[in-house]
Amino acid sequence: MQILSYNPGHDGAVALLQDGHLKFSVEAEKNSNYRHSNVTVADLLHAASELETVPDVICMGGWWPRDHHEYLHGSSRNGGYHGLALEDAKTYPLRLMGAERDYFSSSHERSHILCAVGMSPFPAGTPCYALVWEGDIGTFYEIDRNLDIRRLGDVVEQPGNRYGLVYGLADPTFPKDGPYPRASDAGKLMALASFSSRAAPSVAERELLAFLLQGPYRKLSDYEGLSRVPHLNVGLEDSGFRNFAGLYSDAIFDAFHRFAEANLTKGLPLLIAGGCGLNCDWNTKWRETGLFADVFVPPVANDSGSAIGTAVDAQFRRTGDAKIAWDVYSGLCFGAGGAPDPGRYDAYGKDDGRVAEMLANGLILGWVHGRWEIGPRALGARSILAAPFEDATRIRLNEIKRREQFRPIAPVCLLEDAKRWFGCDRESPYMLYTYRATADALAAVTHVNGTARLQTVTAASNGYLHDLLVAFKARTGYGVLCNTSLNFNGKGCINEMADLDTYTVENGLDGFVVEGRAYLSKGSDRYRAYKSGMAPEAGVRC
Repeated sequence: MQILSYNPGHDGAVALLQDGHLKFSVEAEKNSNYRHSNVTVADLLHAASELETVPDVICMGGWWPRDHHEYLHGSSRNGGYHGLALEDAKTYPLRLMGAERDYFSSSHERSHILCAVGMSPFPAGTPCYALVWEGDIGTFYEIDRNLDIRRLGDVVEQPGNRYGLVYGLADPTFPKDGPYPRASDAGKLMALASFSSRAAPSVAERELLAFLLQGPYRKLSDYEGLSRVPHLNVGLEDSGFRNFAGLYSDAIFDAFHRFAEANLTKGLPLLIAGGCGLNCDWNTKWRETGLFADVFVPPVANDSGSAIGTAVDAQFRRTGDAKIAWDVYSGLCFGAGGAPDPGRYDAYGKDDGRVAEMLANGLILGWVHGRWEIGPRALGARSILAAPFEDATRIRLNEIKRREQFRPIAPVCLLEDAKRWFGCDRESPYMLYTYRATADALAAVTHVNGTARLQTVTAASNGYLHDLLVAFKARTGYGVLCNTSLNFNGKGCINEMADLDTYTVENGLDGFVVEGRAYLSKGSDRYRAYKSGMAPEAGVRC
């Protein structure tokens, strides 16, 4: 059975389940499209090119309108935004390419929950709690062994929007009467919150916190005391605002934590979904509460997982089974389009030792292998890699990526070294939790508060990256590298050789490795310096 599903909203994606296996997820922002893009005809054609037969079920994830009263201005075939009952899903017969097929659409709310259920490691029928916190929804649920979902309580309305809005308080370019934060602001605030000294709020800050967190969601301009707020338009470098960012982050988490302590008392596992599930600090805090038997966050916790969740829901409706097999590397293959201009690059055959040596000598390289990783985090399929030892490397990486210097760089680490360098005694393959660095030597991947958003790697999870880390450890003693996303600023991961070539030239990469083959930029001062000291046999070109 094939189920093709798409999420029509932002962070759009098209996903295919085949006999309970995730075959692919084509995310609209990838291939250098704008971040948080909706699905386009081009995305649908890319997905169609991966199909071998006409799918049995076509799904559309629920999106606006929010309720039935708005169907006059929307589609009656849309499952809508809110809703927990499978019986409320929209189902119709559909004729596609001469074949009779089914159409299915359930709510956006269910898509988040079913995505987490389907992808979780917990066996079918395991009772769980679920937390969906995203732009609109901030709610806890209980899921029984029959997958009946019961809402336990709405904690904070629009937690994601409330969280991101505070970034605009200090940013003088943000209009204070803007109804919603910019899509990138929540992630930036997460970085700024790590600079906080976590001191108690002032009287003015307590009043601002009450306005921001209590009652309905409102614009900043609705706050009567806005002109007296000490952080208004002070800029993102202001230490007082950075402290407040941490206080605000803690206040949001504490509101949900208080509800969980009072109402989630059975010790069940917790599933986390929604864009706030990408907040590594919050995920770590949930683990540390001791309230839950386990905590699972899918790597597609944001809306990029909604297409998968709706497909899981359709599978559950047809078969009674909501579990799927999946791999995080389920995007599209790299569109090579031929080798780059030999006038600009020296090319080398696959040699992990050579690449590790280049990295150890300070070169910063793009790294491409296989299908892209689903979700917004770079996990070693479309990454930029560098040595992790110097803060100057973090500075250069942010310059290459053309983003703010307060943004952290994450480490990727051999699982067997994770406990030694980060105190991590379990797999953390999707960069969704923070751990505390145990050595000063890893300055490029350690945030100002001493934590790091760790990804662990094994030979099974990513064999090519694992082999490179082993080679790097042989030269440096550390099985750790800087890992950040290979993308133009404001866009999803690069997936074409022409874009990778342009990025290298315009943004200052020293080169890149595609499917093991290395291309080093002749225009890079660092590469020229490295090459001048290279042993003759190491410089033989392929």
